[in-house]
Amino acid sequence: MPDLVAEALARLEAVEPVLCAFHEVFRTPSLEVDSSLPFAGLPIAVKRGERRSHRDALTAMGCVPIGLTTTPDGSTPWQTWGRNSRGLTRNPWNLDRTPGGSSAGSAVAVAAGVVPLATGVDGAGSIRIPAAWCGVYGLKTTSSERAAVGVFTRDPDLLATYLNITETSAPTTAWSTGLGFAVVDDEQAEIAWRAASPLNPRPADLVLRDPADDWFAGRCGPNPALDALFETADVLLTPATPGPPHGHDGPGERINTALTWAFNLSGHPAINIPAGFDADGLPVGLQAVARHGREADLVAVARAVSKVEMPPDRVI
Repeated sequence: MPDLVAEALARLEAVEPVLCAFHEVFRTPSLEVDSSLPFAGLPIAVKRGERRSHRDALTAMGCVPIGLTTTPDGSTPWQTWGRNSRGLTRNPWNLDRTPGGSSAGSAVAVAAGVVPLATGVDGAGSIRIPAAWCGVYGLKTTSSERAAVGVFTRDPDLLATYLNITETSAPTTAWSTGLGFAVVDDEQAEIAWRAASPLNPRPADLVLRDPADDWFAGRCGPNPALDALFETADVLLTPATPGPPHGHDGPGERINTALTWAFNLSGHPAINIPAGFDADGLPVGLQAVARHGREADLVAVARAVSKVEMPPDRVI
């Protein structure tokens, strides 16, 4: 198992000068791990500034943290930027594009093959958006608070281990392109729908109010429209983002959280699932949202969606 940590540090050293995914690297991580633990010796990256309790829970499962990942600094108006105190965190599929945020470095560390698992915190889409734009799985767990912890990975089975899920069943699904209010680029919607179609989702009769006002006011709580939908479907499917990753000059007027932040207010667990690539070779995500406490349904959907073939021309 120590070889996994050495391999992760070697990969980090090779790509970090270009990608800038780490705020701090632990050059001598602890390797004294009980081999019976579910994640024994698994190298992970930890989002800078997240709750220590989440990191401690993973180390208790046998994970070995190798560093703290970058997050956008406080001067950025929208957290899908990759700007931070060390420079620009870059998308490994196109260095001129952002990886998203605020869990920017964690998404990049997983997408670039540095670690198989990284932690994140999602307050409005801060796991799901960078996961979508970097082409990896990104899970936000059920939470009674607006910000929820979660992880990034390239393997749904690691999600199941993280959640201590041993069995899943096939959930019923519903589809909404824009949740009744969001404008989504046709290409994003088409690629996400194509990935979702093997699940045979029914059209969702769902019209949510734009959550922007509630989010900025900090109003969290039940959503009657979502409660009604989850009476007849186990999982809601949508595109993960309204458009592709923007450049390092920022998102302009687009609200990239349009499809994600309603579920921070309602507390529902949600995941990004890699759905494919657009005409420019950039990843596109499929979002799945489940009932409170039903992360197992998200794992089932992640496993059921056909695995996306990675194109051969990843920059890093």
